[in-house]
Amino acid sequence: MEGVGRGEAGSSSSPGATKDPSAASGGSNGEAGEEKEKKRGIDEEEVLDGRGGDDDHGDDDNDEEVVTDREDGVDGFVPGPLISLKEQLEKDKDDESLRRWKEKLLGCIDGELNAGQMDPEVIFHSIGIVSEGCAEIVRPLPIVENQSRVLFTLKEGSQYRLKLTFSVKHNIVSGLAYVNRVWKKGLRVDESKGMLGTFAPQRAPYEHLLEEETTPSGVLARGNYSAKLKFEDDDKRCHLELDYSFEIKKR
Repeated sequence: MEGVGRGEAGSSSSPGATKDPSAASGGSNGEAGEEKEKKRGIDEEEVLDGRGGDDDHGDDDNDEEVVTDREDGVDGFVPGPLISLKEQLEKDKDDESLRRWKEKLLGCIDGELNAGQMDPEVIFHSIGIVSEGCAEIVRPLPIVENQSRVLFTLKEGSQYRLKLTFSVKHNIVSGLAYVNRVWKKGLRVDESKGMLGTFAPQRAPYEHLLEEETTPSGVLARGNYSAKLKFEDDDKRCHLELDYSFEIKKR
C-alpha cells in the first residue's frame, strides 16, 4: 500500500511538473497581447491629447502658456472681436422677425448708427443718492470746476445707494462694471465693486442703482470723505472716473 501510494503520488505529480508547450505559448501570447493593448491605449491617449510621445516637453510649455493666459483674464474670459452694431444689424436684414426683434431691443436707432464707430461710448448724465428718510439728491455730470465736490451729506449708520443715469452710443457695451474707493484723511477705509451688466444703444437713458452701502457710526466716523468712482467694460475701456466727496454727520 505504501508503494502504491508513492507510485500514485509520483504519477499524479508528473503531469503537473510537465509543461505543455501550447500552454506556455498561450501564456506568452497572452502577455504579448496585454502589452499590445497597453501600447494601443497609450497611443489613443496621445492622439486624444493632441500630443506625441516624443514631444511631451515641448507641449508642456504650451500648456503652461494656456494656464498663464487664463490667469491673466477674469475667470479665463476673453472678449471676442468687436463688430460695429450697424454691421450686426445688416447681417439679418432679410429676416423680418429677427429685424423687428432687434429694432425693439435697440429702440429703432438704426438710422442713428455711425458705421465707422466701432467702440461703444457710455455717457453719464447724473449721479444721485437714494436714502431712507431724506429726499433724493441728484447732481449733473460732469462736475464743473466751480461746483463743490461734496456731492451729498448723510447721517451716520444710514443706508444709501448711488444712482447713475447714462446713455450708450455706437455699439453694445459688454460687462460694464464699477469700483468705488473711499478715503478719510489719506487712508483708504472702504472699497466696493459691482457689475452693472451689458447695455445696447437706445434713445432713452438707462438708470441704475448700485449696491446698498451703510455709512459708519461713531465719533471717529463723522467728517468728510473723498472717493473715486470708476466704470470700465470687459475691454478695459474707462467710461467714467469721478472724484467726489461726501460728509457724514451725527444722527
